[in-house]
Amino acid sequence: MKFLLWVAGVVVVTIIGAVIFIYSGIYNISATIPHNGLTHWIMSTTMDNSVKHHAKNIVVPDLSDSSKIEMGFVRYRAVCANCHGAPGVSQEELAAGLYPKPPKLVRTIHEWTPAELFWITKYGVKMTGMPAWGPTHSDDKIWYIVAFMEKMQKMTPEQYKNFSEEFKNEKD
Repeated sequence: MKFLLWVAGVVVVTIIGAVIFIYSGIYNISATIPHNGLTHWIMSTTMDNSVKHHAKNIVVPDLSDSSKIEMGFVRYRAVCANCHGAPGVSQEELAAGLYPKPPKLVRTIHEWTPAELFWITKYGVKMTGMPAWGPTHSDDKIWYIVAFMEKMQKMTPEQYKNFSEEFKNEKD
C-alpha cells in the first residue's frame, strides 16, 4: 500500500511540475533555437512511427507511367520545390526560416516508401510547416507528385534542368 501511495505521489508531483513548466514559458519555442536532444528524439521518433503506421495499408498504384511523372513534376515544381529543393536547385528563402528545416528530398526520399510519401504529402506533418495537400489536391495528383519524387531521387541536376526546360510554362 505504501508503494502505491508513493507511485501516486510521484505521478501527482510530475503532473504539477509539468503544468508549472508549461505555464512558465521557460521553454524557448523560437524557430531559431533547436530542440534539446530528448525533445528532438520524441518528435522525430513519433513522426516516423506515425507515418509508418498510417501508411501501412495504402495500396501504391503503378508510378512508372511517364505522363504521371510529368504531371507530378509540374505539381512538385509548383508546391514542393520551394521548400524541399530539387536536383541542382536549392531550397528557397522560406525554407531557411522553418524549424525543423524541410529535408532536401533528393537526399532523403529513399528513407520513405511511396505509400509513406503519399501519406506525408496528403496529410502533412504537424508542427513542421509541412502542409496537408489532401484538401487541395486529389489522390491522383498526390500520386503524380510521388511518382515524380521516386524518379527525382535518381535524377542529375542536368536531367532536372531538362525537365524544367521542357515544361517551363506548364501549369496544372
